[in-house]
Amino acid sequence: MAKKSSKKALVIVESPAKAKTINKYLGPDFIVEASMGHVRDLPSKGINVDIENDFAPTYDILPGKKRTIISLKAAAKKCDRLFLATDLDREGEAIAWHLAEILGMDEEKTYRVIFNAITHSAIQTAFADPGKLNMDKVLAQQARRILDRIVGYQISPLLWKKVTRGLSAGRVQSVAVKMVVEKEREIRCFDAVEYWLIPAVFTTDLDGNYTEQWLDFVTPKTEDDKPPTLAEQGKWLTKHNAFKADLYKIGDDKFSASTKEDADKIFGAVKDAEFKLSDLQTKCSESRPSPPFITSTLQQAAANRLGFPTKRTMRIAQQLYEGIDLGSMGSLGLITYMRTDSTHLSGEAVKEVRNYIGTHLGKDYLPEKAKFYASKKNAQQAHEAIRPTDVDMTPSDIKSFLTDEQFRLYDLIWRRFVSCQMASAKWDVTNLTISAETSIGTCLYRTTGRILVFDGFTLIWPTSSSDQQLPSMEIGQNLAPVDIQAQQHFTKPPARYTEASLVKALEKEGIGRPSTYASIISTIQDRRYVEQAEKKFYATDLGEVVTDKLNEYFPKIMDIAFTRYMEEQLDKIEEHDIEWVSVLKEFYGPFKKNLDTATTEMKHAKAETTPSEYKCPDCGEPMVYRFGKNGRFLSCSAYPDCKFACPCDRDGKMVEQKVSEHKCPNCDKPMINKNGRFGPFLGCSGYPECKTILGIDKEGNVLPPKPPPEPTGIKCYKCKDGELVVRQSKKGPFLGCNKFPRCRTIISMKQVDNLKQLQEEGVWPPATWEEADQLLGRKKAKKTKKVKKAKKPKRVKKAV
Repeated sequence: MAKKSSKKALVIVESPAKAKTINKYLGPDFIVEASMGHVRDLPSKGINVDIENDFAPTYDILPGKKRTIISLKAAAKKCDRLFLATDLDREGEAIAWHLAEILGMDEEKTYRVIFNAITHSAIQTAFADPGKLNMDKVLAQQARRILDRIVGYQISPLLWKKVTRGLSAGRVQSVAVKMVVEKEREIRCFDAVEYWLIPAVFTTDLDGNYTEQWLDFVTPKTEDDKPPTLAEQGKWLTKHNAFKADLYKIGDDKFSASTKEDADKIFGAVKDAEFKLSDLQTKCSESRPSPPFITSTLQQAAANRLGFPTKRTMRIAQQLYEGIDLGSMGSLGLITYMRTDSTHLSGEAVKEVRNYIGTHLGKDYLPEKAKFYASKKNAQQAHEAIRPTDVDMTPSDIKSFLTDEQFRLYDLIWRRFVSCQMASAKWDVTNLTISAETSIGTCLYRTTGRILVFDGFTLIWPTSSSDQQLPSMEIGQNLAPVDIQAQQHFTKPPARYTEASLVKALEKEGIGRPSTYASIISTIQDRRYVEQAEKKFYATDLGEVVTDKLNEYFPKIMDIAFTRYMEEQLDKIEEHDIEWVSVLKEFYGPFKKNLDTATTEMKHAKAETTPSEYKCPDCGEPMVYRFGKNGRFLSCSAYPDCKFACPCDRDGKMVEQKVSEHKCPNCDKPMINKNGRFGPFLGCSGYPECKTILGIDKEGNVLPPKPPPEPTGIKCYKCKDGELVVRQSKKGPFLGCNKFPRCRTIISMKQVDNLKQLQEEGVWPPATWEEADQLLGRKKAKKTKKVKKAKKPKRVKKAV
């Protein structure tokens, strides 16, 4: 325990919510402040990593954090001890180290406290035995940050030159995009294979004729109607002592039909056959509960069960972790730390949940021994799984204090935790074989059904099943066919990634870490490399072009195995197995060679073409795919002699130009419906001779033309040739130069009268931009002093 003093102790956490929750547990001897996340980082302008000097980083106070630092320094002067209580992962450790460096308090009086949950007992335990900064964690995070900065700041400018401006590359994000692109191409290249099935519906009721009823039940009445769900079909079948079965064997051969002729031959043999139950086997089966949540499984379950995107899930989980105001109980942290890859549960937590199960759910639901779940190889066993901090705090008890999304996520976490320590569910599983003697041999149908004998953990964590409930039967019993059909099917392409399946794939491949999945998925969408439609990910043309360029010239960066290896290297830095500088040197040598090669040899994306199946409607020459600012499009290969071009859809199919009812106001030619980066519009069919465009609304109605800029007579102070005019924007009118886009001067509309008077007095336009700033009352931004290059941090013994 840190020595007590007459002065107070300063505690720093990341967020005000966390500070508020912790403050009530510590008492008057502590001042709790929030850093509001990171306070120092590599400056955004320039790489700020001295590659020649062991990759020494240069850190700067983040914009907007100066007041926070001033406040923290003022608080530190009143205190003689510093407790850094940031999150327990690498990121939190790095924030703690930066705070320690900035505040400069005596190292002997600077402590690191970590806790898995923000509860009274967890806080008291952490502060009773504080440790020191874990410099291995700090160095691991610093190495990751430098790796990402090198990749981002050295490849991104190359993409600007070779693809289009504004692009960026990321060491991990680019690999995630590659996974989506490869899935896109698998789907695109997929060739469906035809196959036939001959399913049947049987009933034990030999006197009932249910065929017409069944067909009427399953056939939609109109085009807009949907067929009954499997659950609805199951109810109908149970009511009529019926069940579904599939033909799987004919004689000694496995059933297979790849053409209609094959299927019709078999169907003709079985449709009028007599069927009987030839085999019935029943056995007991158990279903074990799933492990408690880790970050990835929480994101997957929230996506599948609640429809939450990963970013939303982590935002809500952060709120539940940092503390929720529960009225008279005050602010309480409701769940343990939500960035973890460990399924470990503390002995105390297991004891509490077992007590809850035995008391509230019954002894039958409590297994004799506690259940333990194995974590993956690199999991942090010192961390716990995501669980409620108090299992007795049931979702229904605190529902009134939570928002709808907080309640739903807390309910999910609470149920998963309780269910993981409950007894297994028990089922009676029955396998049936139905036989019929036909002209082509003995035809065998089979089916499976199961009955829940004991619900076990499913009482708390319901699971869905498509298994049907079978009627009571005996071997040798005759069965009546309700429906037998020969059905045509085609093999389906691989499923597109959803947020849940992409997180699962990233985790399986070792790409990123639990704390980064949400930001990876958010970033690749923000950069327009992938897009979501109907909750599925599609690779954009831009994503495909960038992936191909990076694949060709940076094969290691884009290699999934290498990315996994780099994650393992970062883990080894944290475990004190290797030096961080050696990891960066091993990476940078080959990377620099690839960068130099790409700089000289990479062709511009707009100069490359790909053959297509289409012919130019104007000249008959082959059409090719080109890449432009709005993505891929079709262009005549005879360009520039023939300038025909047209858009194509996501699959590369030509989009036929739709002629609108409107005429061009300038040349009277028909206007064509087009789609651009800002949405749909009308373009003249006489393009490029006539470049008239008209804006349209969502209904396709032509929008009135924007009024021409209003002249003011005021000279532009930047270009000296132009004149300021009044332009309109979403935020209202402003002054801009009429030489736009060559001159991009913008001045507030509030200055118009002032500028006219200054011009009359002969003061405007001034000779220099600095004089203009003074006349306009603009405050010159002060240059922030850069912090000196950070010295290589000394190693400190790991916190116990």
